[in-house]
Amino acid sequence: MTAQEIEEPAQDEPPEQTSRPDRVRFRDVDLEAGRAGALTARPSLHRNVSHGSLSIRSIHSNTGAIDPSAALPIQYRTLSIDIDDYNRRNEVNKKAQKGAPDLADLEWHTIPVDELLRRLSTSLEYGLSQDQVAKRTAQHGKNTPSPPESHRIKEFIGYFFKGFGSVLLVGAILVFIAWRPLGNPPAAANLALAIVLLAVFFIQAAFNMWQDWSSSRVMASIKTMLPEECLLIRDGVQVSVMAAEIVPGDVLLIKAGNKLPADVRFTQVSSDARFDRGILTGESVPLTATVDATENNYLETKNVGLQGTHCSSGTCTGIVVSTGNRTVFGRIAKLTNEPKKGLTTLEREVFNFVMIICSIMFVMIVLVVTLWAAWLRKEHPDWINVPTLIVSCVSVAIAFIPEGLPVALTASLTISANMMRKNKVLCKSLKTVETLGAVSIICSDKTGTLTENKMVVTDCLIGLSFLSATSTRDTLIADRNTSHDLASNAIEQLRSVAGLCNAGEFDAATRSLPLEQQKIHGDATDQAILRFAELLGSVSDLKRCWRTKFNLAFNSKNKFMIRVFGLTHPDGLETVLSRGVAAIFEPGDMLLTIKGAPEILLDRCTNYTGSSGATMTLNAAAREKIDRIKDEWSSQGRRVLLLAHKAISRSCIKSSPLSSSAFENEMMEQARSGLTLVGLVAIADPPRREIPEVISTLRQAGIRIFMVTGDFALTAQAIARECGIITNPNAKVDSASALSRDDFDRRKHESTPLSDENSEETPTTSIVLTGSDLITLSPTQWDDLVASYNEVVFARTTPEQKLLIVRELQARHNIVGMTGDGVNDAPALRAADIGIAVGGGSDIATEAADMVLLESFASVVEAVRYGRMMFDNLKKTIAYLLPAGSFSEFWPVMTNVCFGLPQILSSFLMIVICCFTDCLAATALAYESPEADVLLRPPRKVGVDRLVDWRLIVQSYGIVGMFETVCSFAMSYWYLERRGIPFTALWFSFGQLPSDIDPDYYAARLNEASSIYFVTLVVMQWFNLLAVRTRRLSIIQHPPVGKKSTQNYYLFPAILFALVMAFFWLYIPTFQPTLGTTPVPVEHWFLPAALGLGVLLFDEVRKSAVRKWPCSWVGRLAW
Repeated sequence: MTAQEIEEPAQDEPPEQTSRPDRVRFRDVDLEAGRAGALTARPSLHRNVSHGSLSIRSIHSNTGAIDPSAALPIQYRTLSIDIDDYNRRNEVNKKAQKGAPDLADLEWHTIPVDELLRRLSTSLEYGLSQDQVAKRTAQHGKNTPSPPESHRIKEFIGYFFKGFGSVLLVGAILVFIAWRPLGNPPAAANLALAIVLLAVFFIQAAFNMWQDWSSSRVMASIKTMLPEECLLIRDGVQVSVMAAEIVPGDVLLIKAGNKLPADVRFTQVSSDARFDRGILTGESVPLTATVDATENNYLETKNVGLQGTHCSSGTCTGIVVSTGNRTVFGRIAKLTNEPKKGLTTLEREVFNFVMIICSIMFVMIVLVVTLWAAWLRKEHPDWINVPTLIVSCVSVAIAFIPEGLPVALTASLTISANMMRKNKVLCKSLKTVETLGAVSIICSDKTGTLTENKMVVTDCLIGLSFLSATSTRDTLIADRNTSHDLASNAIEQLRSVAGLCNAGEFDAATRSLPLEQQKIHGDATDQAILRFAELLGSVSDLKRCWRTKFNLAFNSKNKFMIRVFGLTHPDGLETVLSRGVAAIFEPGDMLLTIKGAPEILLDRCTNYTGSSGATMTLNAAAREKIDRIKDEWSSQGRRVLLLAHKAISRSCIKSSPLSSSAFENEMMEQARSGLTLVGLVAIADPPRREIPEVISTLRQAGIRIFMVTGDFALTAQAIARECGIITNPNAKVDSASALSRDDFDRRKHESTPLSDENSEETPTTSIVLTGSDLITLSPTQWDDLVASYNEVVFARTTPEQKLLIVRELQARHNIVGMTGDGVNDAPALRAADIGIAVGGGSDIATEAADMVLLESFASVVEAVRYGRMMFDNLKKTIAYLLPAGSFSEFWPVMTNVCFGLPQILSSFLMIVICCFTDCLAATALAYESPEADVLLRPPRKVGVDRLVDWRLIVQSYGIVGMFETVCSFAMSYWYLERRGIPFTALWFSFGQLPSDIDPDYYAARLNEASSIYFVTLVVMQWFNLLAVRTRRLSIIQHPPVGKKSTQNYYLFPAILFALVMAFFWLYIPTFQPTLGTTPVPVEHWFLPAALGLGVLLFDEVRKSAVRKWPCSWVGRLAW
């Protein structure tokens, strides 16, 4: 290797290795897909980092920017989990790759300092030279985050041309051309039509702009989070340099209060050096800085300082290893600002509908042009000239395009979201509303979601005997009254450990209140134990005797909490330790207290405190009895915690508490063995009263509810049974051993889908799995789990395993909702199709979620109800728009071209129907209440149950559309017949009128017939509006008035608006000569009403047949 090669290394590039596993990819993809390669790709229903075109603002702000401290930790946590998963799967050979390596491949934290200096060609004493800095600046660029890619022009153009926009613009241009220069003479009606088409084009663009929001929300705030200047060593001297000028290899000097301008590998640290990573992790506890790696995970190791974090205490020297976009901060910022890719399910459904309509439209236009070119132009050259042909083609396009759909779609989404907000459900993204209707599995947390989160200590184990909380207090009082020898009292020791090893703190403002009313700051578990300790005696008096030397907070990985104390007053010994241990406890000794999961800590205990307070050996018989009591409490739905302590002689302590890293490692080692079990406590957290009914309702809706909790398996199973998640007796609840490792045959489950809870043939199958089980499951076992079980409890799970659960369920074609409230839940919430945050959770969880339940989990029922309602209402909107706004407008054009009849409905009145008379009524359908059976149907299958399918086409075109078309033709030609223009004179006439018919008289009567066709459609659509309000139920079961749960008063203003619009365009004399409109005889207002009533009655008969014979051909045709 040449000197030049050594001097200019590729940034972040580790040395080549002969074999590496598949790297972590920094894209919004499912990393588990590689492990489950045999699975078919699921229908694309994923959420992206940014909010897309159907989104609304964050709930935290009315502006376009959000707080990066809430957004960045979501990506940070996800990347950290992915790297851990990558490291666990490192036996997979790495595929060929190009470009820079990813975070899982970085070695800056694991290589020795000397090797680090060699690779970066730098020196701790002299730093980099100016020549090196210049070369590396040219190679790596400035140390600034790149702004997100901006596609403003593309976005702006998209506002105008997505959907039917391009068709409208082309149509307007063609009609302008037909007016001039092709018009001879120019027809004023063509000019009016062109202007209206252009107006509709711009109105649709305005609505697209209104519903679309910028995807870049974080980058504007990120630059303010980086330092402006920093202190470096260059050319052997200390210099102050702008942060943007830093390059890899720079030697950075750090002191308390400094923010890190880049990713730094520490080479020298003071004993008190700590760094606050809260901006990335969301956690406020500073981490100790070290020189050597503490984790293989680059994001978790403590010998690397990450850009954007700050030094809270101490001093450090470090080598810059990554700058700009290559830092962890830069990568996460880029991911957070990544624009929306692909279409949401709703956008895809609308796109499919647009393609169907445009395909039919294109075929019909080709047919019109072909007929004209091959036949009419030769046989009837005076019938349709080129301007008329253009207008005819545009009329076909107008006929097929439901111009009111974009307005109705946006209104439907917004209205549904507002209705959910009234029910204490906040949807942060409009697309969330529609996705809710397709959710098939909801993974729910237990504590605070299914339970009340009001924990109370009910029982405790002291020695080998257990007492209730109240009897424990009574026993302690009795012992105090009869004996002053408190050191021999085991209850005092339990009280002491419960009070000392506790992160809860009483609120000083409420200390004068009764104990049960006093406020405690801390999580629910600590609150319950602290309140129990205070019940037995003053915790504040206890804490005055001990000073905290070390604290390890409870976390979901370790499942325990440690606090180490030094004695400050001899009185503290009397209550905390047994007489024998207290007698030999010296001033320099330390007391280690620990609280956590019994299955983790019991094996670390060698002794236990007997009922007399004396320390006794923990033999096999005692362990068996403790296990039995623990299991008994767990099976009753109690959370069980073990409390223990250990006296540590000062002679055994090798490091000072000031050197926090070494001291932490030493205390962790001390906690691995030699503990004295002081007791167990059982904590009750009863389920919310409404939860069993909620679970039952969701199950009837075909949604499976999986419990995901960190609690012990027996506890989780008991709570799941109380909630109704598990309905089988314990003997019929399976474990991981029941999952087959053989090739799984999906076909055996296709005939009895689990979502059909009403089927008697489908057995209710329950299973309880632990976090350790999940690690060992093969893809085949996951297949078996998802297809064979509908009552699932995941116990003792970590946040990483929550993310795994979401990905595995999604990979098997399930639409997954996940609840959570903590910082560590954010990756799973972001990965789920619907992330559900419960009110009162962390800001980061709320930011990651799509939906926030402002009160309780019971609100999810309303969320699902309104999600399904919104999809139903969109179908109803389309079913309303297609008959008159598409099908009935098309046939006047086709009969004009094919049969030589006059175009009985003018192109202008087609636009009036689509954009005026039908538009408001279509929007009013968005206010329809959910039908009574909406929660009795199975979830919608994405990609199968389409927004517009053949059933809807048959209903809209083949039944209602055909009936309205025939009636409108009949009314128009009957009127002409009565006015002396027989139909036989028009059939295949191609403009050749009988000599006894005056052309001017004919033109006037034709305008009247066109207006009658228009009025007939408008009036019949009023009854069609009432018919499409329900898909299955009768208008009597779901009335628009008189019943609060089903009423929709917006229908009647919409009908009145349509009437006003009809009068406006037909009866104002100023418009009539230009637009070719006329007043309509009074009987032609009432006759269509009778025909419209027939539409309503026919649909009532059809719905009745569907309800009575759902499996018949009528039921299969039902839309």
